[in-house]
Amino acid sequence: MGQPVTTLGPPYTVIGCANPPPPANVGPCLICNWITASLRVKVMGMPVLLQDSQSICVPTGTPASVVFTQPRVKAM
Repeated sequence: MGQPVTTLGPPYTVIGCANPPPPANVGPCLICNWITASLRVKVMGMPVLLQDSQSICVPTGTPASVVFTQPRVKAM
């Protein structure tokens, strides 16, 4: 449908992390490393991130959340 996809690749910069800095909370998150992605669907050889993909943010160790995703893709 012409929509962009996000792939498992280099770390992603986090913008708009709502976690306040210590001692109030663990934030802010600076970088997000995705650790799981699609096993079968790839774009240009890179696994595609899915709604249930897991991540770890640095330096907090908290996970990032997928906020928006398309439910299906069609490959040709």
